Amino acid sequence: MLTLYGTSKTRALRPLWLLEELGLDYTHEPTPPRHDALKTLSNLGKVPVLDADGTAITDSTAILTYLADREGRFTAPAGTLARAEQDALTFMVLDDLEGQLWTAAKHSFILPEERRVPAVKETARWEFSRYVDKLMERRKGPWLMGDEMTIPDIIAVHCGGWAKSAKFETDNEDYVAYIKQGRAREAFKRAAALP
Repeated sequence: MLTLYGTSKTRALRPLWLLEELGLDYTHEPTPPRHDALKTLSNLGKVPVLDADGTAITDSTAILTYLADREGRFTAPAGTLARAEQDALTFMVLDDLEGQLWTAAKHSFILPEERRVPAVKETARWEFSRYVDKLMERRKGPWLMGDEMTIPDIIAVHCGGWAKSAKFETDNEDYVAYIKQGRAREAFKRAAALP
């Protein structure tokens, strides 16, 4: 039994998308962060959380990895060089793209006002744009790893939507087309339409 907690307006969109791609049966609980229902599943109160047969898996990337490994799809096999390359791309997207978005968000509305440094947001925008270029240089085909979509694509496409809403503009036409390609997938559309 799989139950995913989190709304599609959060990082929960990532595992929702993969669940839809995989065609798995699951229950979706559109729970906002820090909701009472999360207290027994995540001591941080963050979403997403996947309850997989009574075991709580926190963090969107951990959930993606678990599901992809379990089903043998959207990932290279563990212990292979292809998996090492895939993991390197995953960490690059998390560190260099999502990291910039998260820094800007923290200094916009998450941190207490007295802890915010608004000037850091311009640096984060500049770094984001720079790393988008580097990511597209590493892309091996229509998707980051080549012909097949994998875990880092799900995260990178999600970051593209986040970047747009945060007004992180990029003039990298390859990245813009790449994001559109991901968001055009039927499974993405189904996941994004969820509460």
